Amino acid sequence: MSEQPKVRTTEGVVQGLWRQGHAVFRGIPYAQPPVGALRFAAPAPPRRWEGTRQAVEFGPVVPLSLPIDVPPQGTDWLTLDVGTPDPGAAGLPVLVWIPVGGYLSAASSDPMYDPAALAEAGVVVVTINCRVGAEGFAFLDDVPPNRGFLDQIAALEWVQRNIAAFGGDPGRVTVGGVSAGAGSVAALLTMKSARGLFRRAIAHSVPGLHSTPALARQVTAAFADRLGAAAPTAEALRDIDPWRLAAELTSFNAGLHSHRESWGRLTETGTALCPVVDGEILPETPWPALTAARASGTELLVGHTRDEFRYFSVVSGRYGTFTEKDADAALALHAPQPDGTRAYRAAFPQADSEELVETVYSDALFRMPSQKLAEANAAAGGTSYLFELCWVAPALGGILGACHSLDVPLAFGTLGSPVGTQLIGEEPTPEAVALSRELQEAWVRFVTTGDPGWPAHRPGGHLTRVLDTESKTLPYPEQASRQIWEGHSPAPFDLS
Repeated sequence: MSEQPKVRTTEGVVQGLWRQGHAVFRGIPYAQPPVGALRFAAPAPPRRWEGTRQAVEFGPVVPLSLPIDVPPQGTDWLTLDVGTPDPGAAGLPVLVWIPVGGYLSAASSDPMYDPAALAEAGVVVVTINCRVGAEGFAFLDDVPPNRGFLDQIAALEWVQRNIAAFGGDPGRVTVGGVSAGAGSVAALLTMKSARGLFRRAIAHSVPGLHSTPALARQVTAAFADRLGAAAPTAEALRDIDPWRLAAELTSFNAGLHSHRESWGRLTETGTALCPVVDGEILPETPWPALTAARASGTELLVGHTRDEFRYFSVVSGRYGTFTEKDADAALALHAPQPDGTRAYRAAFPQADSEELVETVYSDALFRMPSQKLAEANAAAGGTSYLFELCWVAPALGGILGACHSLDVPLAFGTLGSPVGTQLIGEEPTPEAVALSRELQEAWVRFVTTGDPGWPAHRPGGHLTRVLDTESKTLPYPEQASRQIWEGHSPAPFDLS
């Protein structure tokens, strides 16, 4: 392995590097940089190159609309990375990971997504960058909506053209993601332009984040007005620096509560610009599309953590402070109406204000969208495997519980990454290592065979793999919440 690995793609030759027994290729363009005349446009096919392109550095981070300081690194944002056990192999299963968070960030370079452990297990891992925030999801009058999804489809098309050259099987592609990445996966299940680009799907903590065109148009108009733009159009925004646009969106998101009367539930998400159910690129939300068989089911591994909302309440400093007024507001905004408020209080009679807030937010934002996606996919003829992570994160004395994103470093085997350390601690316990191995083996089995190793989640039985120090397959643990949400799909945010 002294000679660095080379692969010929349809656009040209790339040279990567050997790392921990597998080959990695980084920063490969799957579309042209979306700047200048291409800004806010659908992704354009990548240009070819002569000679050998060095693929040893991650591509530039896309502009992030998060309260963190990441300096601009260039504009070649639409790139992907490949980790493969052997570029000379053939027929290996492929995982395409969409590292999108909150529809505000996407960084394939995050150490949490290091492919080393999965590559060692025989999986080719592709991690993609795509547009997020205003670049990817602002609802502008003169360009396609949901450009972030179009980027993901362009990356999946690149995989179909090229992954065999890296040892992968284009007929055994699994697309996966967590949080907004899982929301992206759910959307791809329903999009005609994504058909045939993947065989299986993994979705951890699926969010119900979608807007109607009416709401999206008003939100984007308010954002454009904040920027001093003449109109909510690509032409009016094109000359604004992308990183300034991202920073302005960060501030705009922080002030969403001031619009609660007109924008309703959206103002509680911290994400003003999310996918739009535009009727064409995204014809409808995934749940009714699959339930009514307007989209085909697939082999789906989907799940959530038990304490989804806990991470957000701790990080925001609200943990332990929620009042009865907060509980009333949470139920009014997020419980399925007209009877959801009464149903929650009846189902959880001993719950205090803190528990009610956490339960309804966890349900509305992640748990019920995930569980209902499993049911909808089965209704569409697919096979769904459901899990719930109940193992408590050891960090901070355990107050994080089984929180949002805890499952990802476990599945990737990246317990020593910054996020893994934040949630699990500097020295992972034997229980953490064992659970990581269990979830990782389930992933490898699923992307290889379509079966993670436990019974499918079917109507009536609702069998679920409960991941803990001693994992078990049981009826769905959140049965009370499931019954409250019976007959209610996560609805797009709309004008109040």
